[in-house]
Amino acid sequence: MAEIKNPNQQANAGSSTTMLVMMVVFLGVFFGLRYFGPKKQPTPATPAQQQQAQQHQEALQQATTTAVANPTAASVAAEGEQTTTIENAVYRITFTNRGAQVTHWILKDYKDSHGAPLDLVHKTVAAKYGYPLSLYSYDTSAMAKVNSGLYVASATGNLTAPATLTFTYATGGLEVKKTFTFDNSYVLGSRIEVKQNGAPVRALLTWPGALGDQENTSHHTYDQVDTSQNGSETHLAAKKVSGGNTLNGPFDWAGISDPYFAAIFLPENPATATIVTLSHPIDVSKDGDGKNLISIPALGVAAGDISGFSSVRLFAGPKAVSVLKNVKAADGKTTLEPLLDFGFFGVIGKYLFLALQAVHKYVPNWGWSIIVLTVIINLILLPLRYKTMQSALKMQRIQPQMDAIKARYAKYKVTDPKRGEMNAEIMELQKREGVNVFGGCLPTLIQLPLLFAFLGMLPKVVELRGAHWYWLHDLTAADPYHILPIIMIVSQFLMQFYTPSPGMDPAQQKMMAFMMPAFSGYITWNYASGLALYWSIGNLIGIIQQQVMNRTSLGREMKELAAKRARRRQPATIQGRR
Repeated sequence: MAEIKNPNQQANAGSSTTMLVMMVVFLGVFFGLRYFGPKKQPTPATPAQQQQAQQHQEALQQATTTAVANPTAASVAAEGEQTTTIENAVYRITFTNRGAQVTHWILKDYKDSHGAPLDLVHKTVAAKYGYPLSLYSYDTSAMAKVNSGLYVASATGNLTAPATLTFTYATGGLEVKKTFTFDNSYVLGSRIEVKQNGAPVRALLTWPGALGDQENTSHHTYDQVDTSQNGSETHLAAKKVSGGNTLNGPFDWAGISDPYFAAIFLPENPATATIVTLSHPIDVSKDGDGKNLISIPALGVAAGDISGFSSVRLFAGPKAVSVLKNVKAADGKTTLEPLLDFGFFGVIGKYLFLALQAVHKYVPNWGWSIIVLTVIINLILLPLRYKTMQSALKMQRIQPQMDAIKARYAKYKVTDPKRGEMNAEIMELQKREGVNVFGGCLPTLIQLPLLFAFLGMLPKVVELRGAHWYWLHDLTAADPYHILPIIMIVSQFLMQFYTPSPGMDPAQQKMMAFMMPAFSGYITWNYASGLALYWSIGNLIGIIQQQVMNRTSLGREMKELAAKRARRRQPATIQGRR
């Protein structure tokens, strides 16, 4: 029977080819610009500034020499190691007076992969290359001295924000004073003063490398150095970061981030700000199980002021839209919101996420929020689906005339100029009958950018990190049982089967029927499960909508026309004598 063979699957060869070409072009543009597009580099230090850095280095070297030559100089140091813990509603930070640096930076609202409170201090990197809020200088021996000395803390034990904590240390003419201020946000303030015999010496406050949630290579794939200069942001991937490279301002902000968290310095004096990019090799597990170790770069940043005394604020927390838009640079206008980089279709991705957040206000579960948003999008696209069906019906009505035109030119080769006349006749026929060649591609033209926007947005949204939905424990991670990708493959095949498409070549029909499900399954198999959820629900809704439209008068007419053509194409049966 014709319906068993699904004559509705007939489609114009040119339309299917056009859709395939558009899909390939979209993929090429998206991934090409995302990974190979040019990146604007921050301004490197000028020779004069490099000379100034060298002078500061010599000053610190003199400090070490003076300390040895003048052991009776005034010194300030604690007798033993002590800790101070600062706590507010969103974090708990533990300082040690050895180097006046941070050993733990706990974010209370987030968990690591083991379900424990997330510590932003990367233990492996910190033990090897230094802890957050240590100092960076161009003299390694002086840096080791100021980062290992026992500072005198203004308070020990437990403190509750708002609070101020000061550390002081002095030896051999070298004086260091660190002052930190805390409020109820993710941002803390700092004032760093380093002097050698009373003269300012440039020393930078550092986040030496990586963040605590970067436990395997899947997270480190997205490590980057982020900067903003005069309101224009730059995101540098790990492979483009040079360790020890000095960059001078102006800087609105600068730091490091992964898909979900960031450590960003905000200078109080952007015009005279300076940063040093850091890159250290570390061994990380490919699968997060402690095995299959590979060496990758752990990124860090040191920030301060070329004058020597540095006043910088530090944001260390989640890359949540609601948080980032409220953290402003010294100009009071530039925010940290550009840290959320959703790729080539980032503008669409941003508004999709804002829409998802709006839905989440009324639907507490993020998985159900994705489903509700998918339903809304498909309802908005329903009129376009109907228009597509009308266009397909018009195409099907004139298909016999198009076949007759093609038959007249069948004797000519594809490269023959006569083929151009054939195409001109077909286009004239379509124009005369009011057929829009691209009418059937309109929903695809709209849905592909939405799909790519979800593709770039979902794996980088901290709100979905660890979000549960039935068997899914993290909507930003792949479906562990591949249930959704399998549903998506089957539903994609059914979409191809039930969607009417006039006049398709059988070979192309088979190619599209199997290639599209395979393509979509490949994308979602090891990708964010939130994308597979969106795509699968969209397919199921599309199948229901198509089944309803197939039962309308328009749909029945298309089926009848397709069935007639299918019967005409069947070879005649010759009855033999018994």
